[in-house]
Amino acid sequence: MTVALTTVKWTVKDYHRMIEAGVLAEYRAELLQGEIVEMAPEGMPHAHLSSSAADYIRARLAGRVKVRDASEPEPDLAIVADLGDVYLEHHPYGENIFWLVEYADASLRKDMEVKRKLYGEAGIAEYWVVDLKRMELLVFAGLEQGGYKRRQVLTVGQVRPITFPKVSFAVDRFIRR
Repeated sequence: MTVALTTVKWTVKDYHRMIEAGVLAEYRAELLQGEIVEMAPEGMPHAHLSSSAADYIRARLAGRVKVRDASEPEPDLAIVADLGDVYLEHHPYGENIFWLVEYADASLRKDMEVKRKLYGEAGIAEYWVVDLKRMELLVFAGLEQGGYKRRQVLTVGQVRPITFPKVSFAVDRFIRR
């Protein structure tokens, strides 16, 4: 006999209360589609490259954006509008986010399937995934019906975020070949 189980879908508010109460203190976890899932640990390339990329983006867009590397849902980097103390009250909403960057090794499938879909549905204009195994920068853009209609795979050259078309970024600052 098989018993059907119904799982609880957690809200963002529930998730924040758990964090505040210390329930998740021992876990690297994130909330995805109402479920609290464990995050893969960051390896050295992940930590180094994402930190270097954050510094690079900050330098190129100084005074125009905030680069958050501890945001929610938990991409490695969130390039957001600088709204000052508004973020004392809430994390950036979809319309405040210019683009997101994920560095992916063990999490590649989750980042490419689950998170890409969530970010598209949230109206986030652009999503970059750095595939650490292949050392490729994948750029998803062109929102259409809750998803991204364009996908670019880059290993060299320059990339321009759609929200800052006059600013180019060297691809090799995000990956190492």
